[in-house]
Amino acid sequence: MEKLIILVALMKKKNIDVVKMICKFLEELAPNKPEGINNYFDLISFVKDRPGHDTRYAVDATKIKKELGWKPMETFETGLYKTVKWYLENEAWWGKIISKSYKLKRIGLGK
Repeated sequence: MEKLIILVALMKKKNIDVVKMICKFLEELAPNKPEGINNYFDLISFVKDRPGHDTRYAVDATKIKKELGWKPMETFETGLYKTVKWYLENEAWWGKIISKSYKLKRIGLGK
């Protein structure tokens, strides 16, 4: 039997559009901004592109739809919204990584 590898994703978005979407979600989910921040969109800054840097990403899910009848349960927007919400609700987890107190210990797998 032939081995079949399929990337499960569906997206054609420019990086700046994704960043703006995140800012929009933050405006809704985290309206109490840190001092000095009036609008999350104001935090966007542009830097000189690196050689080979992608300005957008595109993935085609035609193969998995055609061969397996797969359909996504989330749109890119709803999945990104849920991801932003999760990070806002789970600062205890990612805060350890940012503070470098997380020691990469393997946990939760028994003995």
